[in-house]
Amino acid sequence: MKEDMYSVEQVADRLDLHVRTVRGYIRSGRLRAVRIGKQYRISASDLDAFTGQTRTATTTAGPAEVSSIMQVDGVDRAAADRLGTLMLASANTGHDPANPLRVQTVHDEERHRLKIIILGDPAATAELLHLLDAVLNADNGLFDREVNDA
Repeated sequence: MKEDMYSVEQVADRLDLHVRTVRGYIRSGRLRAVRIGKQYRISASDLDAFTGQTRTATTTAGPAEVSSIMQVDGVDRAAADRLGTLMLASANTGHDPANPLRVQTVHDEERHRLKIIILGDPAATAELLHLLDAVLNADNGLFDREVNDA
């Protein structure tokens, strides 16, 4: 993507300053500029850094990210470990390495509660949540949520 470049005069107009003031900022190093021939050019990002502004995206937005927190009650330590391993293994396989899923699990032994935090791409997060739903609702004995309060 090509970045906008401004002349000293354009920057002076934008900032409502005198041209000599802008040149002084460039010479003192306060405003970064590139010298092309006998003229200075200031990039839009350098101008934004100088003024303390951030550029707003005028093109397409960046990739979306989803934050999900799921609470599962009635989970003992062994089941929490199995679920955590399943979630981490699933998050680390078959997804875009440039946009990895991040998964963290926290088990509360006293309350027999597991929290699963998932951060990542919406489609990959949905896939992981579907897997978790299938495991939690399956009657195949992979995950037995009966907790003994001994």
